[in-house]
Amino acid sequence: MTVTLREGVSDWPTAGFPGVRMNPDTLLPVVVNEEVMESALAASDDPADRIMALLLDNQPKEAAELLAEARYKDPESFRLRIFEAEVHRATNRLDRAVQLFKHLLQDVQGSAKEAIVHQYLGRAYFVSGNALAASEEFARALDLRVAMAADAALIYSSAVALQRARNVLELAS
Repeated sequence: MTVTLREGVSDWPTAGFPGVRMNPDTLLPVVVNEEVMESALAASDDPADRIMALLLDNQPKEAAELLAEARYKDPESFRLRIFEAEVHRATNRLDRAVQLFKHLLQDVQGSAKEAIVHQYLGRAYFVSGNALAASEEFARALDLRVAMAADAALIYSSAVALQRARNVLELAS
C-alpha cells in the first residue's frame, strides 16, 4: 500500500500515530493523511487513540469526556495521564498542563518514559510562549533518547523541536 502524504510534510517528524505528523513550526500534531489515521483508529480499541483523534479534530470537550470515562477504568494509564495534560493544553489551561506534566515526570523519572514526558512538557512550554523552558525540556528529551538508543524517528522529533525552540529564542534576542 502506498501512503500519500499532504504535500510538503514528508520531512515533518512522525507524531506517534499513523497519518499524524508534528508541524515543525507549531510543534503540534497535525493529521496529514486522514485515511491512514481513520484506518488505524478503526483497528484500535485503545481509548487514548480516540482521545488523540478528538483533540486533533479540535474537540477538546468530547476528548475530556472520553478521558474521564477511560481514566475511571484505568486511573494509572500513562497514555491517559499524558492526554489529561494535553486536554488542558488544547483548552489553553497551559499552567495546569505544565503542572500535570511535571507531576508525571516525577513519577517516571529514571524510566524509559521520562523522555516522552520531557518532550510533551517542552511542547506545553513552547505553546505557552516559554521557548527557553521548552528548549531545556527538548534538550533533556533528546539527550535521553540518544542515550537510550531510541528509535530514530523519536530522536528526530526531539531534534526538530529543540531547533525550533532555539530559533524562537534567537529571534527574540
